[in-house]
This record gives sequence, C-alpha cells and structure tokens, in this order.
Amino acid sequence: MPHDVAPKQPPVRPVGAGRFAPSPSGDLHLGNLRTALLAWLFARSTGRAFLMRIEDLDRVRAGAAERQLADLAAIGLDWDGPVARQSERQALHHAAIDRLTAAGATYECYCTRREIQQAATAPHGPMGAYPGTCRDLTDAERAARRAEGRPAALRLRSQTTEFEIVDELHGRYRGVVDDFVLRRGDGIPAYNLAVVVDDADQGIDQVVRGDDLLPSTPRQAYLATLLGLPAPRYAHVPLVLNRENKRLAKRDGAVTLADRLAMGEAPRQVFAMLAGSLGYTATDPAELLAEFRPEDLPREPWIFDAVDVVQFTGNP
Repeated sequence: MPHDVAPKQPPVRPVGAGRFAPSPSGDLHLGNLRTALLAWLFARSTGRAFLMRIEDLDRVRAGAAERQLADLAAIGLDWDGPVARQSERQALHHAAIDRLTAAGATYECYCTRREIQQAATAPHGPMGAYPGTCRDLTDAERAARRAEGRPAALRLRSQTTEFEIVDELHGRYRGVVDDFVLRRGDGIPAYNLAVVVDDADQGIDQVVRGDDLLPSTPRQAYLATLLGLPAPRYAHVPLVLNRENKRLAKRDGAVTLADRLAMGEAPRQVFAMLAGSLGYTATDPAELLAEFRPEDLPREPWIFDAVDVVQFTGNP
C-alpha cells in the first residue's frame, strides 16, 4: 500500500500588511515621498506585505494617481498586488454605515460648514469637536431642515468623548472622539469611515503616516471597535516642513520628484536625500532596509531647505 503523500505546503506569506494611501489631488512632494518610504520600511522590515491604495473619494486631479505611482517606483519602492482605489470600494463603506445605522449609532446632521466652524469657537466642549447640534432633533425639526433644502450628512452617535491608542513613536495617545461624519451630504463615505473599513478589509494591520493625522486616529480606532474590526498598529512619523516651520508646499521651490529631476538630479540622488533626512547614508531601498531601525528615527520634523539638502544628494 503506497504511503500517503503530504499535501504541498502553501508558500509562507507575510504576516499582515502595511500601506501607503495617497490622495490623487496632485504630485507627491518630498514629504509625501519620505512618508511613503517610511511606510515601506516599516512594512518590509517586519515581514509584512506592502499595499498601495489610492484614496480618491475627494479631490481627484486627472493623471495624478499615475504620476504618484510612477514617482514611487522611480525611487525604488515596490508594492504587493494590484493598486486599490477607494472609489471602487464604496459598497463596503455603505454596508458598514448601514450596520451602524441599524444599531442606532448614527443620526442625520444638517449643519453647514460655517455653522460648525462657529460652534467650534464657542466656549464649550473640546476644541474642534462637533458640539452635537443635530444629535437630538425631533422628527419635526428634521423635516423642517429638509424642507429648507439642506442636505443631510450622517454622523456617528458616539458613546465616548475620548479614546486611547498606542503609537510606535508617540506612545500612549488619548484624543477627542466626537460625533464625526460617516457619510457626507453628497452621499459619499467620509474619510474616517472609509479608511477604517478599507484597512480592515485589506488585512492592513500597520499604518504609518504623517503625525499631522495623529489627532484623528482615536476616532478611527474607536470606530473600528464599534464595527468589530481590529485596529492596526500605528506609527505617526514627523512631517517635512519649510524654513518657516510650515507644511511643505509647491511654493517652497523644487519639492516634487519632477522638480528635482528638472534640476539635473537622478532618482537615486533624491532617494539618498530622503535617506539622509532619516539619518542614513544609503542610496537605494535594499541598502536602507538592511540598516533600518525604527527606534533610531528622528522625532522632529525635517526642515527642508533647497540649499541645505545638497549635502544629502551624493552621486547619481
């Protein structure tokens, strides 16, 4: 009698995944490229897959996504599987909203942006938190607002005012959780909802992004718990700022890969500049990955100055 043949073992797959998820509103600048590089390093150094997702529910500029992907590839970053587009995943987003609504965890909001901004300056509640203006409207009050032609956004009926997360670089962080928007007045899922649903559905358990997004993370982690989804591990990394300590922008000079190439630099030089801003002398991703230690990363923003960065460029 022949021996049983053991079934062929499937290939070992990375545990979990990291991601980079740009909005296709324009070309990536050096700050975006630096964050993408860090997300790639965190994922690859921990044996995770690295996914790419275009978050195109809001502003979309024609051709921007394709240029962004080309720039990432030009500096040596790779990713696993096809590129996901958030606009093609709205059925998942609406299904999550329906679950929350069925559980009584949502309500319609008719506030205009101006009314919300004015309420945010009032001397009550946490700064920047929605004050709950529409939370307890009667049926008659809702009907009156509809009659005025006001579009209704859908907000979460939060049961807490704060939530704590643990960040790889910032440690324990407790932030405001208000009745944030889940679906905009135009019917499009809001970012805070879509990002939670997409990360969980794609198996993303590591989120590396700019530390300007840290204040919104407790909202997202709280929403994940309500939906019964696992919250990822977070690492909010320092931004790239200009000489005035403001967020990098096109007006700050040659800040995109196309700008740098037009100045005669090669993608390898731009990569070396980004690596140098992190404290490394590597000139390609493989070399940097071999040296990468998250605990040694700078905790302060990189101040971009077109004159000073020359020291990082090396040779083509």
